[in-house]
Amino acid sequence: MEFVLCSKTMTRVMLLLLVTMTCLVAGDAGSTKPEERLFNVEKLEMFVDELPHIPTLRGFHFVNGFLKPKSLQIGMFFKKWKFHRDLPATPVFAYGISKRKASVPGPTIEAVYGVDTYVTWRNHLPSSHILPWDSTISPAIAKRGGIPTVVHLHGGIHEPTSDGNSDSWFTSGFKETGTKWTKTTSHYVNKQHPGNMWYHDHAAGLTRVNILAGLLGAYILRHSSVESPLRLPTGREFDRPLVVFDRSFRRDGSIYMNATGNNPSIHPQWQPEYFGDAIIVNGKAWPRLTVRRRKYRFRIINASNARFFRFFFSNGLGFIVVGSDSAYLAKPVSTKSVLLAPSEIVDVVVDFSKSTSKTAILSNDAPYPYPSGDPVTEENSKVMKFKVKDESEADTSTVPKKLIQYPFADVSTSVRTRYIAMYEYVSSADEPTHLYINGLPYDAPVTETPKIGTSEVWEVINLTEDNHPLHIHLGLFKVLEQTALVESEKFTDCMTEKNNAVKCQISKYARGNKTVVTAHERGWKNVFKMMPGHVTKILVRFSYIHSNESYSFDASQKPGYVYHCHILDHEDNMMMRPFEMVK
Repeated sequence: MEFVLCSKTMTRVMLLLLVTMTCLVAGDAGSTKPEERLFNVEKLEMFVDELPHIPTLRGFHFVNGFLKPKSLQIGMFFKKWKFHRDLPATPVFAYGISKRKASVPGPTIEAVYGVDTYVTWRNHLPSSHILPWDSTISPAIAKRGGIPTVVHLHGGIHEPTSDGNSDSWFTSGFKETGTKWTKTTSHYVNKQHPGNMWYHDHAAGLTRVNILAGLLGAYILRHSSVESPLRLPTGREFDRPLVVFDRSFRRDGSIYMNATGNNPSIHPQWQPEYFGDAIIVNGKAWPRLTVRRRKYRFRIINASNARFFRFFFSNGLGFIVVGSDSAYLAKPVSTKSVLLAPSEIVDVVVDFSKSTSKTAILSNDAPYPYPSGDPVTEENSKVMKFKVKDESEADTSTVPKKLIQYPFADVSTSVRTRYIAMYEYVSSADEPTHLYINGLPYDAPVTETPKIGTSEVWEVINLTEDNHPLHIHLGLFKVLEQTALVESEKFTDCMTEKNNAVKCQISKYARGNKTVVTAHERGWKNVFKMMPGHVTKILVRFSYIHSNESYSFDASQKPGYVYHCHILDHEDNMMMRPFEMVK
């Protein structure tokens, strides 16, 4: 089979729809069992379920008036979950302290700056998966049976042995472990700046199906002496995570994932992106929330496999952005819309006292795949509904003019420049087969070895037609600029042959129009959207951004860290590379 760089002639969504229509026709003809047919989500009434409060677990406790570390036991359980009032209960994998209390998303873990959190993640999953998976994309496979899992705290700055390396997986009862597994209990030191993170499965080649099955949850790190003076909305009612993702369902309520690959002779099951037609928030499809006429804080996490969201309100309300990914901004930014790639987090305040109507629909208009895919449908253009009470009330919360200013960092602080190229390869049928970073598979030897305590400039070259959200474990970065490639085909041809940005004279080709970095994305990030046909220059910092001090742990230990595209279907099929820190 010949592999070439991608040149799409038909959108992937169109191809997926063709496959789906074929399945539906076959089902109507009687060749497919009724429970295997797709559920028509148009029959589900929107905004009938209340937005759930996600259960909360504290990673600390009080001992004689002092905050002390707390050890948590969090399991992964197979159970059924109601995503909608009128949808049959769905088999899922869920995190929780027990099967009865397990939820989708899993419990929000709350941690406090300077107080360690210890979590023993326990795998109680059955021997076989509830979703189709592909053995040809080098997934973790347990020889003695069972579902490999490992947990990554996304945005966390902690030791390599607690980072959730893809090869550190384990099965039920730790009966079998991956080649880089180290210990049963993860240690989160919580010495970084306060902010929003999320935890999710990270097993090699199975991340997309394990997260799709429900293995995800929020993690909030608080620092009262830093955050309290800001007087942002607080409390269980007015400060809430919104974990957003998409799913499709069969008529029996089970999660639908296409079991046929786009190149079935190469990958029997793998598809380049998963898109669902129902939008889920905190475990419910298109929920509703009654709000008072005052300010609310929402920590919005895009936990989708591949779907981008461009959020906006139907009635013209806006967002005041106070944080992006795991860090606060230096000052708030007002905007009418927010574009979130998979795994990006935005921390916003919404002032419902400014609403001119009794309802506000949180909406979405991002094409899929983003940016050149199909327009949203009626179902995935709606996210959730806010019902605004009539009466006004006093509101003591504020949004200050200044938030948190971290020490200044610019290009002059960097010690070197690296070139990171993103490739997508296709079959002779012009269908994606696999994706590489720097022309290398995940298991090729390490080529990036940053020095602890330094900054580096990474010029990320996107040679594909997709927008790839790049995530770097451990390091945070600032986006400096995005520059279009001129004569991109000629440059791509050279890169395909030589895989060397310097030899291919990147300075000659990276001189097109520059895209201004959105105001609320100019702070510290751990995920950013790499535009197709562009070079994105980022300054990566390998130390604590709030102090510029070195880490409180040995970051040079095995098994190291990784960086990857956070479209899960891409990450699972080789768009991930390891890196190791050096002293």
